Amino acid sequence: MADDHTHVQDFFTARAASWDARFPDDGPAYAAAVSALGLRAGDAVLDAGCGTGRALPALRDAVGPGGTVLGADLTAAMLESAARAGRDRSGLLLQADAARLPLRSHALDAVFAAGLISHLPQPGRDLAELARVVRPGGLLALFHPIGRAALAARHGRNLTEADLRAEPNLRPLLTRSGWRLDTYIDEEARFLVLAERMG
Repeated sequence: MADDHTHVQDFFTARAASWDARFPDDGPAYAAAVSALGLRAGDAVLDAGCGTGRALPALRDAVGPGGTVLGADLTAAMLESAARAGRDRSGLLLQADAARLPLRSHALDAVFAAGLISHLPQPGRDLAELARVVRPGGLLALFHPIGRAALAARHGRNLTEADLRAEPNLRPLLTRSGWRLDTYIDEEARFLVLAERMG
C-alpha cells in the first residue's frame, strides 16, 4: 500500500468482481488460520487488507456478537464486493490504508492479514503501524492460503533468499516492528505466521 496507491488500487479494482470466483476453495484455510489466532468472545480484531472479506465471517464467529470485527482495505471495489457477498454483516468495512489506520493506539486484541505483507512498500513501518493499534500481548496473523513456493510458482517465479516472508528475513523485521514471532508455518497448502505484540 504505497504512498502512491494508484497501482495497487488499479490492480485490485480490475480483479474485485471475480476475486472470490478465482479462489473458491479458500474458505476452510481462512477459517483454520482464524482459529489459530485463538480469539476469545468479546475481542476486537482487524482484518487488515481484507479484500472481499473472506475472513470476516470466521472472525465474527470467533469473537461472537459482543466482539468487534473491522475489515479495512485500500480498494473501494474490493469492499463493494465484500458487501455484495454479505460479509459486511460480519464486520464494519473501512476504506483505509494499513500504513495509516484510523484507530487509536492499543484499540485491538488482534490483527489478521491475509496476503497483505507482499503489498506493503515499507514493511517495517507498516508492521509497526499494525503493532500500534494492538494492545501489548495482542496477536498478529500473517496468512496466505498457499505456501511461499506454491505462490511463487503461480506467478512464474522462483523463491530466493531475499523473499521477505522467509523466516530469516521476517523474524528480525517483526522484532524491529514491535512483534515477537511465535509460530512460522510454510507448507504447500498454507503460509501462517503468528506473532505477539511486545511491550
